[in-house]
Amino acid sequence: MSSWRDAILNDFVPNVSKLTLVADPDCLLTEEKLALELRGRGFDLIEFSDPVEFRYAYESKYRSIWDRGEHTDLVVVLRLQDAELESLPYDLLQAGRKLSFNLGDLFPNLSYPVIEKLDRSLLDSLFEAQRKSPPDRMGDNATKDFILRHVFGIAAELIANEVELLRALLRLHYGKLQIPLMLAERLIQVLKGHDGFKAWPLSEIVPDDEAFFAFLQERWPLFLSRLGSANQVREDSPEYGLKYPGPDRLPFDHQDIKVYIDNLFLEGKLTPVEAKDIEVDAGSWVRSGIATSGVDDDELRISRLFGLVEKELPTAEERYSDWTAFALKWAELSALVHCGNSTEHQTRLREIGDALNTTFAGWLADHYSSLINLPPTNPAMLHHVPRRLARDIEDSGSSRAALIVVDGLALDQWVTIRQLLQKQDANLVMRESATFAWIPTLTSVSRQSIFSGKPPLYFPSSINSTNSEEKLWKQFWEGHGLSRL
Repeated sequence: MSSWRDAILNDFVPNVSKLTLVADPDCLLTEEKLALELRGRGFDLIEFSDPVEFRYAYESKYRSIWDRGEHTDLVVVLRLQDAELESLPYDLLQAGRKLSFNLGDLFPNLSYPVIEKLDRSLLDSLFEAQRKSPPDRMGDNATKDFILRHVFGIAAELIANEVELLRALLRLHYGKLQIPLMLAERLIQVLKGHDGFKAWPLSEIVPDDEAFFAFLQERWPLFLSRLGSANQVREDSPEYGLKYPGPDRLPFDHQDIKVYIDNLFLEGKLTPVEAKDIEVDAGSWVRSGIATSGVDDDELRISRLFGLVEKELPTAEERYSDWTAFALKWAELSALVHCGNSTEHQTRLREIGDALNTTFAGWLADHYSSLINLPPTNPAMLHHVPRRLARDIEDSGSSRAALIVVDGLALDQWVTIRQLLQKQDANLVMRESATFAWIPTLTSVSRQSIFSGKPPLYFPSSINSTNSEEKLWKQFWEGHGLSRL
């Protein structure tokens, strides 16, 4: 098999059964590419979580079709073990065939408790690694090391110095792969066994992108302070209060490190700082990290961002996470261009945007429906947001969380607000991500999706109004065990 999906797709032949009941405890069928392939074969997926909601969707959309003698290939997905399929309503059990899939069958020699924590987008790399280097039966730590090496490209035991450590962390946090906490903890455990890394705040900067970038940010002025007027090293270094412990000097100028630094400043992950008595030419890799007032500074950043954006334009085959990651970079560029007066830049932005919108429209037509049932670990759509909040509250043991909804705020406008917030509080750590709205992108649809945690199918009577938001919000949290009292 060339893909882990093949083992599942072999069981889905159109027109075999109008109803298929699937025990899918590991959310495999809702993985973006697999869901897209199933839809391409004519299968509709519907999740059975709430019996009342399911019955409404089932009766209104499918039962009437079957009563007319027409055929549909409906797949009811239950995120429980196969033995619990029997908990489904009797009429479904009588009408449907039963299937079950789990990660243990796909990766029999790897530790199930470890692989079940992986984002499903990582399974392709893991399956390919298993195919090329079939592992013996592995325990938890061996499985973690196998994943770190073959999926994330990190051989923790071979990291021997600060350059190699910083390079590994930059690859990890700048890339598109999000490391699960369990793997981050294993990486920390191995790295702490190295005497040279004991001063590093590994527990903070390994699992958290924003903590790592904050760690770099507060050490960047220290690096600049050691550069003389002609990039000569100075011995004196001003005292800085560091939030994160660890070495105050990082090898930013190493050839394996500086290739990342320019992009981090361009994309807004790091913020340029003022630096006196330092002269660098426009082509220097240091230039993006030095704040200067004037048109030339913005012109340089805009030019480099255009180059970065044009190099990374998503295609119609990309995952949704590639589009959301690109949207954040596009917002950085748009904010700069719209705040300037260059008609040349505005024309260039519009031309790229027109081509981008054409590609995006085609992508939406093929991929949008596959986002609906994705797990809420990293919310892909608005109705996933409260479920992510509920999970965070449960995992943290905290009883409080706040959700602030700002209507009509474009991503490039958020860039401006974020920059102001960061100026007001330099210790503020923000973790940014983007998510898809429901189409049509109306205020009433989006807001109710957020507050209900449900697709618009489940609030048809209030689709054009926001009057039900409070009721929907209370219903969601009561459904997650929070008392109204």
